Amino acid sequence: MKYGELNLGQIEAIVNRIGGMDGVQRFLSGELILKEIEYEWQVFKTIKLGTGLKTADDFRKSLKDNGFSIGDWANDILGKSQFTVATKETKIDLVVISVAELGFKNGATREQIYTRAKERGLDLCPAEVGPQLRLQYKDQPNGEVLIVAMEPISGSDGVLRLFSVLRRDSDMWLCSYYGGPDDVWYSDDRFVFSRRK
Repeated sequence: MKYGELNLGQIEAIVNRIGGMDGVQRFLSGELILKEIEYEWQVFKTIKLGTGLKTADDFRKSLKDNGFSIGDWANDILGKSQFTVATKETKIDLVVISVAELGFKNGATREQIYTRAKERGLDLCPAEVGPQLRLQYKDQPNGEVLIVAMEPISGSDGVLRLFSVLRRDSDMWLCSYYGGPDDVWYSDDRFVFSRRK
């Protein structure tokens, strides 16, 4: 059998999902067509990239001038060569999704999260989204933490890191989290992805 790794329970589950034996007959005759689920993601926020801030120091100054705090490791990766900015102004639609909403009720690794999100029509954000989101998200609710789904940037300590934006009371931060491929995230952790155009 071509699909010998399937057990009878899995085969029965498939038959049930397509409507029992009637569904199987309709599928085999061409009356029933299966297609992948198309996901419609609600835009959480549209932000601008390439706003004229070109260097890490430009971002640091703008964040400070606007009353935002910068975590030590966020400050560190902001100055790394992997942190680049758009050369012209562009808009990007952002989607916020939890690890559980991607189907991982018991948590998942960064690699698993990114793979599933891409399968469902989301893309990673450019690193610039981290500080730009912080600058442009002034009404963030207290207690909210959003992790930017991006290619990790290696900090001065060699640890891969991701930007995050969070609010604690009146303090609004650009921070960073560990971004190793095997780091496990909880089901209620929330990531910011770019909506595919």
